[in-house]
Amino acid sequence: MAATTLDLADLSGFRRKLTLLSSIGMFLDGFDLTVIAVALPVLKKSWTFTPFTSGVTSCSAIVGMFVGALVFGRIADRLGRKKMYLLDLIGFVVFAALAALSQNVWELIAARFLLGLCLGADYPISSSLTAEFGAARDRGRLVVALSLMWNVGALAAYLVGVAFLPIGPTAWRWMLLVGAVLALVTLAFRTSIPESPRYLIAQGRHDEARRVIAKVVSGSGTVVAPEDVVLPEPQVEPDRPTAAGSASWRRLFARGLAGATIFVCVFWFAHDVAYYGIQMYSPTILTGLGGSTQLAAYLGSAIIALLGVVGAAIALAFVDSWGRRPVLITAFAGETAVLVVLALVHAPALALIVVLFAMAILFSNMGPGTLDMVYCTELFPTELRAAGTGLGTAVSRLGAILGVLVFPDMVAAWGVSGALWLFVAAGLLGLVITVLLAPETKNRSLEQTAGARRVSGGTAPAAAGPDLVVSTTEEDR
Repeated sequence: MAATTLDLADLSGFRRKLTLLSSIGMFLDGFDLTVIAVALPVLKKSWTFTPFTSGVTSCSAIVGMFVGALVFGRIADRLGRKKMYLLDLIGFVVFAALAALSQNVWELIAARFLLGLCLGADYPISSSLTAEFGAARDRGRLVVALSLMWNVGALAAYLVGVAFLPIGPTAWRWMLLVGAVLALVTLAFRTSIPESPRYLIAQGRHDEARRVIAKVVSGSGTVVAPEDVVLPEPQVEPDRPTAAGSASWRRLFARGLAGATIFVCVFWFAHDVAYYGIQMYSPTILTGLGGSTQLAAYLGSAIIALLGVVGAAIALAFVDSWGRRPVLITAFAGETAVLVVLALVHAPALALIVVLFAMAILFSNMGPGTLDMVYCTELFPTELRAAGTGLGTAVSRLGAILGVLVFPDMVAAWGVSGALWLFVAAGLLGLVITVLLAPETKNRSLEQTAGARRVSGGTAPAAAGPDLVVSTTEEDR
């Protein structure tokens, strides 16, 4: 049998398992972030909120994500993906439960902030681990599946809200507790996932990498001994940083990586300004419309979230065939166009604003909301992948905080239509940076895509080095 690579080996069963366990973590991310938007209208009937404490409660987990992504992304590059893959989920269980048991506003804010630390950690950890086991031919779909499940989690938060609303004043506690229960179940299954072989190679732990590769290949039906796994000598582009030890922020902005870092941070920031402004406040906005009940607002928000799932499913279908760049450009253009229409419509009816919000979220999730982690995992080298993804996540949270904190004040001052021009500006920023800097990375191994710059035709540079090689015969060794 001819030599095969990690990209070509039949690991479909293992990859499905890994993607499922990672995507459940992203489901919980979407659920836990969104459920506060569902719980807050119920909570306000029991507790006293000022505009300030209401805003802080809404964005406390997002602020935690900013810190968690920055800190734990770097730690995952130093200590490994697997350890953090388990530890962050333990935090999901503990802090979601503490939030559900809170006795006052500030306890809730503190618990949500700590939960946000773990949510922020899961973005770079789960996406890096999934991408590093992925194959070039379907890696985009695997990582997009994580974002798809984030949107399913957001939708589930609204459906849980509808289901628990009849409980009454304590319904918000049960809404928040659901995330802790689901995380506890998922934690038991994540223990079976091994360390990333690409991470092990970057750390010089070649024997461990051989054992991991042999185990997952053998578990998929082709028996391979560790000694039959051939690891290539690393080959690095002249302008790419070469050290494989501790991750440094300066390296992310060094020649060869600066363009990728700027592109990821800016387009993800632009996306989150509009996305979180709509996602976190759609129940409040819809409740404030004339003739709307709380149940109608929840159902309208659920429809908006459902269209987000549809948008992510479209990305899943086209990201590896049509490509990353055209999908992202089309999505930003469509989202911006819908937001312009929203901004021009004054005093919209409930049905119209639900439809237009839903279309904006559909386009958002078709591109920037799903390709954010795809580009992060593909454009940063293994030794910086989690740190780079963590930095992109952190900068995006600044956009989310801007959308969540500033948007309500703009609505109060200018009305919904006037405030939406903030989102239009964010959409235009994302579109411009994508046209200027987005490379095309489909059908290329991670070794080829790391550090890709925008070049003629939108393609990534030539390969920086060979992929992980598995030899299955004596002649192939």
